[in-house]
Amino acid sequence: MEILKKVSKIEHIDLKTLKERVRKGEIAILKNRVRKNVIPTAVGKGLRTKVNANIGTSPDKNDLKFELKKLQIAVEAGADTVMDLSTAGNLDLIRKEIIKNCTIPLGTVPIYQAVVETIKERGGIVKMDEDKIFEVIERQLQDGVDFITVHCGVTQRVLTCLKEEGRTLDIVSRGGAFHATWMIANKKENPLYKNFDQLLKLAKKYDAVLSLGDGLRPGCIADSMDRAQIEELITLGELTQEARSKGVQVIIEGPGHVPLNEIEANVILEKKICHNAPFYVLGPLVTDVAMGYDHITASIGAAIAASYGADFICYVTPAEHLKLPNLEDVKSGVIGARIAAHAGDIAKGIKGAEEWDKQVSKKRKQRDWDAQIRLSIDPATARRVRGESKPTMEEDVCTMCGKYCAIKIVADWFKHGK
Repeated sequence: MEILKKVSKIEHIDLKTLKERVRKGEIAILKNRVRKNVIPTAVGKGLRTKVNANIGTSPDKNDLKFELKKLQIAVEAGADTVMDLSTAGNLDLIRKEIIKNCTIPLGTVPIYQAVVETIKERGGIVKMDEDKIFEVIERQLQDGVDFITVHCGVTQRVLTCLKEEGRTLDIVSRGGAFHATWMIANKKENPLYKNFDQLLKLAKKYDAVLSLGDGLRPGCIADSMDRAQIEELITLGELTQEARSKGVQVIIEGPGHVPLNEIEANVILEKKICHNAPFYVLGPLVTDVAMGYDHITASIGAAIAASYGADFICYVTPAEHLKLPNLEDVKSGVIGARIAAHAGDIAKGIKGAEEWDKQVSKKRKQRDWDAQIRLSIDPATARRVRGESKPTMEEDVCTMCGKYCAIKIVADWFKHGK
């Protein structure tokens, strides 16, 4: 109850309404029961759209200090959550250090560590023992991970759909690819689907949220809304009901690469099929041609998705499809996703969203530069940009229009005109 009261205050939502939506599964609260240093964060119906930032090592760049700096940048830029996607180094140590230095909810994808350790211990993904996945999941939850991505919907039936229909890009989800490789080689069902009850017991034990992953998300707009994607979503809808019956909170992960005209349908389908579970979207990216600018393509899609009801946005950085993000990439990704989330909140009528814009507009009319910069989504950047080109004649305008500033002309006319 204490956590619900904190969330109610943070979100400016009536406690009774919050409790009812949590009960129905329309809102999920991201907080592992063993975490002590985290601000509980809620995602779902009627709440401000949240933003996640991914960090983590890779086989080509394994630097814990660098990842901790990325964590700091993400938090300072306004991320609501982070995910540790590390695949190199001492994964237990990296996760524990991130948790120690993180005051916002932390998510992981446990299959990454299960696969990395299996390759090191046994020489290949296909040799992974089914119990290994659950052992890693509990290890991470014991450390305090608040939500985990689990690709339970990558089933043999979904893989059959993928094979029969074909795709331009088959599987672009790393977790989805790990599961599919193991399933095909071993001719077995996905352990997370087959033993979903075991997964639910672990999630219940730690009060962790299951983020039901989209292992078959489209990796290009040509594959959007094909049979494999929809079949997986149907499976996730069934698992959502099962999780709720056991008192386990879930959110649903979504695409991916989706053309503008299909975003609304994706949100509607998720909400219908998954019984209004919170929707966590990666973008979606609305075109495949913008490498180096995919934080923009993702922000376009995220704004539209949020306006139709998506609840949680995973950022995309300019490095997407090209490299491991650097510090500036992380900041750009977070700010882009926050802009998209806020634009969606205005459209959804989230309390306080439009008022923020109105405050900026009032200060802009007054030509109060300090105040409007302070109210902006990234004050440091706004202040730097203005400082690069300060007006020399009239301090209350900018160098774009100078003495021909429309706002100032009209204000002077109302003040002195007849």
